[in-house]
Amino acid sequence: MKSAIGCGLLLLWLVLCASSVAALEIADAVMTTDIRQRAPVDAINSVAAPADKLYCYTRVVGALEDTWISHVWYYEDQEVARVRLPVSSTNWRTWSSKRILPDWRGQWRVEVLDAADEPLLLVPFSIE
Repeated sequence: MKSAIGCGLLLLWLVLCASSVAALEIADAVMTTDIRQRAPVDAINSVAAPADKLYCYTRVVGALEDTWISHVWYYEDQEVARVRLPVSSTNWRTWSSKRILPDWRGQWRVEVLDAADEPLLLVPFSIE
């Protein structure tokens, strides 16, 4: 009997954990040149070099418990930064930034991953 109750509680815990991860969604995600008052000042797909510093702004909805997302920055298909960001409510704004060297022209992307490293969204941009 105790074994059946223990298995039932374990199954319930697994379902609750899976549902909290499955509920996580990206409501907004943009590349921007700055963040002011917790909001992006613009939304860019391309920027002229030198870019100096860029931000990936993300609004996450649906988190049922404290969790995190990761922003993984890629330049020409090579990972150059990985930033773990907390998510602490059902409507959470967060961002990461990357300093850009003057000769880093080309295709970029930021992959937004959930706590299990599953992809949620891809944000492509270029530096010309």
